[in-house]
Amino acid sequence: MAAVSSPGMNQPPAASQAFAEAERDAVYRVIRARRDVRRGFLPNPLPDPLLNRLLKAAHDAPSVGLMQPTRFIVIRSLAIRRQVHAAFLNANQEALSRYQGAIRDQYANLKLEGILDAPQNLCILCEPESEQGHGLGRQTMPETAVYSTVCAIQNLWLAARAEGVGVGWVSILSPDALRSILNIPAHIMPVAYLCLGYVDSFGSEPELERLGWEQRSPLEGVVFEETYTPEKR
Repeated sequence: MAAVSSPGMNQPPAASQAFAEAERDAVYRVIRARRDVRRGFLPNPLPDPLLNRLLKAAHDAPSVGLMQPTRFIVIRSLAIRRQVHAAFLNANQEALSRYQGAIRDQYANLKLEGILDAPQNLCILCEPESEQGHGLGRQTMPETAVYSTVCAIQNLWLAARAEGVGVGWVSILSPDALRSILNIPAHIMPVAYLCLGYVDSFGSEPELERLGWEQRSPLEGVVFEETYTPEKR
């Protein structure tokens, strides 16, 4: 008597745990559609339930030793955003001085933040010495605490794109300036300053690529087999 096979019986065990095709497609689509948004923010604040969903997505991110080192400061105050914007202008002027010639002119014309445009900002912090997790995984690679916070940022960013919310990461800021403005203790590390809000549109490609600042590297140029072979580049 022939055996009766059940759905997935001849598949590898892991394949039976895969999401449905439409769900998988949605995940890959949001990864491809994620953008660093610096312009086009609308003045409407995000509703609290939506903002909480984004923060929950970030908080659900994996962390080394389940230490959950990530902390969040939601900033709505225009007065505080103006202080952060002033800190950006100082840092941006210093960054501009490091460029010369045509690339300096190109840099000067880039829009690199939406601090005052987005109705709410979000500063994401890492507590790298947190006792939660009992140090598991950090003895040999203590920087994994910060990596864990970066995972939280990516979670939030992808969830935001799925919700139609723009996110812009402002990295041209002095951590010490942020500590002073936002009352961040010395042992807490500012990792990301994000501008969040509804936007009028999302670009079909990264803005820096569209403007000719840089181009994406092809996947085949960054994948190696067995050992690292830099000559491949």
